[in-house]
This record gives sequence, C-alpha cells and structure tokens, in this order.
Amino acid sequence: MTRNIHRIAALATAGLAVAGLAACSSSNSGGSTSSNSSKPVTGGTLRIVAASGPDHLDTVPAYYTADYMLERAYARQLLTYPTVPDPTLSSPGWTKDITPVPDVATAVPTTANGGITNGGKTYTFHLKSGVDWNTSPPRQVTADDFIREYKAFCNPVSPVGNLGYYSATIAGLTQYCDAETAFFAKKSNTPTAANIAKFQNTHQISGLKAVSSSEIQFNLIQPAGDFIYMLSMPFTSARPVEYDKYVPDSLPLRQHTISDGPYQITSYVPNKSLVMQKNPAWKQSTDTARHQYVNEITLTMGVTSATTQLADMQAGKTGTYDLVNDTGVEPTAIPTLLAKHDPKFKIWPYAATLPYVVFNLRSPNSGGAMKNLKVRQAIEYGINKVAVQKALGGPAVQKVINTAIPPGNVGYQPRNLYPNNNGQGDPAKCKSTLAAAGYPKGVSLTYLYANDSINSRVFAAIQASLKPCGVNLVGKPEPGSSFFVDLGNSPVNNKAGTWDMGQPGWIADWWGPNGRTIMDPLFKTRCVVNTNNYGCLSDPALDKAIEAAEAAPLSQSAALWAKADNIVMQDAAIVPLAGAQLPGYSSARVQNAGSTAIVFAPNLGTPDITNVWLNPNTP
Repeated sequence: MTRNIHRIAALATAGLAVAGLAACSSSNSGGSTSSNSSKPVTGGTLRIVAASGPDHLDTVPAYYTADYMLERAYARQLLTYPTVPDPTLSSPGWTKDITPVPDVATAVPTTANGGITNGGKTYTFHLKSGVDWNTSPPRQVTADDFIREYKAFCNPVSPVGNLGYYSATIAGLTQYCDAETAFFAKKSNTPTAANIAKFQNTHQISGLKAVSSSEIQFNLIQPAGDFIYMLSMPFTSARPVEYDKYVPDSLPLRQHTISDGPYQITSYVPNKSLVMQKNPAWKQSTDTARHQYVNEITLTMGVTSATTQLADMQAGKTGTYDLVNDTGVEPTAIPTLLAKHDPKFKIWPYAATLPYVVFNLRSPNSGGAMKNLKVRQAIEYGINKVAVQKALGGPAVQKVINTAIPPGNVGYQPRNLYPNNNGQGDPAKCKSTLAAAGYPKGVSLTYLYANDSINSRVFAAIQASLKPCGVNLVGKPEPGSSFFVDLGNSPVNNKAGTWDMGQPGWIADWWGPNGRTIMDPLFKTRCVVNTNNYGCLSDPALDKAIEAAEAAPLSQSAALWAKADNIVMQDAAIVPLAGAQLPGYSSARVQNAGSTAIVFAPNLGTPDITNVWLNPNTP
C-alpha cells in the first residue's frame, strides 16, 4: 500500500525549502535570573505561532513537520535522535545528530548486544522502568502500548502516514491490514471507536510480540539494515489504551491526549490555540534526549503572513512569538538577514530535493515524447538550474544538485551524467539531442506545477531556459490540493495526457542510510493511484538494485544505493534541481547550548522545542 507523503506535500506547497522552519520573536515572560546562554535557564513560556498549525495530534497519521515539532514534547518512541547544538554536514556532531539512540528502549539493538538475532530478522527491545503515562495515577509504558500503535496503522478513519516502510519489513503487517480492510468493507462494521478497538484487540500482527510487559520483539520478512531508523519515526510512538475510546485523531482524542514526554497538552482549540505544560509524570532520568527547560509552550494559529511573523520576531521585547510552526522565512528577506549577520538567523542542511522535475512516461502527447529517452536527456542538458536556484532565494538557501540522492545521505556520489555549463544549462546540447530524438523542430509539453508564488517562479525559470533549444512548456498551474491529486495519477481527475512534466519536491524521512525513503517510493515500479512514482517509471534493473540495497547491511548499502541512483539518472527519470536547506529564525530570547540560534532537529525538520530555553534578560 502506497500513500502520498503528506509531510512532503505540505512542505512543498507551503514554500518549498523554506517551509516548516521559520521563527519569530516573543516578549519576555519570566524565567530564572541567569543570562549565560551556555547554561540552561529554566522557566518562562515558549511562544510559537502558526498559519494553520498541525494537521494531526494523533501520532499514527501525523506526517508533517508542524506535527513533529509538537510531538517531540509529548510522544516517545523506542528509539529517537539526540539534538546537538550546531548540526552541519561537516561538523563532528552531525553523525550523532542523525544516529538513533535509546528513548524508551534501554539500548539500540545490535548483533553484539544480542538485540538482533535470527540472521538480522529478529529485533528485541527492553523497556526502561519509570517511563510513565500522565494518567492518574501514572502508569508504566509497556510493550503492549507500542504494539497498539502498529495495530492502529491501518484503521479506516485516519491511517498511518506511510505504511510502506513497515509493511515491507514487519512480518504479518500486510496480512493484518488486509484483514482490517475486509472487516470494515462490510456495511455492518461501521468505523466507530468501538468497532475499531474490537478489531484491533482481537487480531494480531504475527511479527510483533510482547514477550513481557517490558520486552517487545519484532520479526522481519527479511533483514533490513535501516530498520532502527524506521523505529525512530513518530509513527512508532507508544499508544495508551485510553485511545481505544476514541476514533483515531478525532476531536475528542485531540482534546484528551495522554503524554509520556516532558510536556502534556492541557488545552486545544482547533485552528486557534494549543497549550502544553510540564508533565509531572515524566522523569529526566529516563530521557536523555529531551528536557523541561520552559514551564509552558503555547501555539497560536491563524497568523498567515511570514512578513508579519518576521517583523514580530525583530521587535524584541515588544514582540509576541519565539518560533514558527508551519511557515517559512520569506525568500526576499534572506539577503538582508545574511547581510546583517544576524545571529538569530541560521540556515540548516536538509535531506531534500526541492524541487525536481518528473517526466510522465504514460503521456501520449507529442507522439509519446516523454517515453523517448533522448527527449528527456535533452531536457536534462537544457534546464538552467542556476536560474532555478535564484528563484528559490539563491545559493545560501539552495544548492544545485545533479543526482536523485541529495548530498549528506548514504549513496550520494557527486556526479553529473548531463554536463550543463556548471548548472546554467547547455541549449546547444539540448537542441542537438532533441533533434536526434526525432524532434528537429522542437516539442510542446504540458507542465504541471503548484500555483503558489515560489513554484510559479521556478516554472518561469525552467520555461525560459528550455525555450531556446525548442522545448515549449505550456504551464498548467493548480492549487496544491489538486496538484498532488493529478500528479499522483488519479483516475478521476487525471488522464494519461493531463501532464507531461511536473514539479514536485521530496524530503527524506531520515538522514544517513535513507535510500529506502528516496529511491523506493519515487522510482520503484509502482504505477497505481496515489503513488509517489509520479512518472510511472518501470525499470527491472532498478527494482533489483533497490531491493538489494534495502536488504543489505548498512556497511554495504552505500555502493548499492549509489548504483540505484546512477540507474535513475541513466533513465533520465527526473531532473534534480536543488538540494534544500532550511533557513530558520528565532526570537532573541531563545537559547541553546553553544549557540544563540535555535536548536534544529534534522530528522524532525523543525526546531527541537524540548532543547531550548529562554533568556529573561534579552534586550
């Protein structure tokens, strides 16, 4: 089962690389008297602002950086990531920042410590004692609480954001989901809270076993060297039994969330506000990744202007906010922020290809031009990626890339199969290749893109760069909602010739050994409705390369992912344009170890709100 990546789609339509990580100023609100930014300061209220805010509070369907920012504070997983002060690709802390560490589990399983057995197909975790739910009285988180989360993955109302990682690895999960689908296909089984709980509590996933209340075992279909990274995603948080009383992610559930993290949600008004306060059941001794520096965290929703947010941030004590939840730094403001060397402005590396061009290999338009490899190669040569880079805010925000796997990820190799005048495009090579493809007089193609201002600027740059070599792009701008429907080959809204080229973006779900989060969903043969293989690429050699890399030990996977990446580019399946970076801003009050800028958590794609504190003496 394949789903569109909501986290990715939302970011792409909200402003490409700059969405999901801007920050704004706040007024002073209490705290201790210390002003030394190198030492944690406790107290105060961290104030966050959002245009729309999170779209889910239930950790099963949540797949958006705006969700992840908040979940970091109230939901815990078996494994998680630490947050280091200054994650850059060249810093020693980077490897630590993108490597899972124990969260509720006592250790990361390995073959050496006996946690991985059965030829790499069995993972065993022991749970820490003292990790409690904020129930009355507090109750220990158990192995069954984690299994309950997986059983909720295929609920008929609000299913998991990305099932594919887990159904491809955990034994029996596909069969469990198929059975649940069949159960609710019967008219008598309406998807009420009682019926959902009834099915989940009377059916088992064969690959999941609670050996005891403090020991959980996963049995895999085949070895998966990246399995620990899947278990570090918020999808896999513990789920309390009390959630059986509610329809998944319903308003009643959102207003009765239960926490095992350092903060608990104490108030939620849809589309208006959310308040989190310290969770008295949480113990620092059980959690090395998070802290309780601030007393309270507030989220105000409905402030839509990034310009207004930035101005508020720069207002100092008279400002209202500290961080932004779901919008980005306006690209036009970036040159000024850089010129001023503002210490509160930071540009972070990000595992993303935002945007890229995808070719619709199903399209019959212009004599089936998109099926012609040489036509696609001509376009590879012709696009001026530097012009695209400028449209996205310049080289400080975006780096020109030429591979499907972006820099900083296992399998990345700096290569360019289509030399393009240092990224500025080669119209002559484009024109001659197009002629060799059988189109000496050029070709006209329909180009699908989201109609927001940034995507529109990118399209204009691409359209202008291809015109001299004979590629005439006819723009098809659409709202983000219909853009992803059409791009995903919906049989209702899209016929094979609705578009020839499209302009999506992609953000990997984790850094490091993350070929599964890039190559598999985007390029493995899978031409069905709601697929992320938008162009319907089908290459048996590529499929084999992807499958080999997924099954390989991490020590051997890099070369295999690089091989798969090379096949994608030989097929000219996409035109990679830019590797995203994330510009972020915070109020002058926000502090963290070693820096006055916000602490960025790469695998969340947001600031880590459990690892900042507030300086009460900010001017």
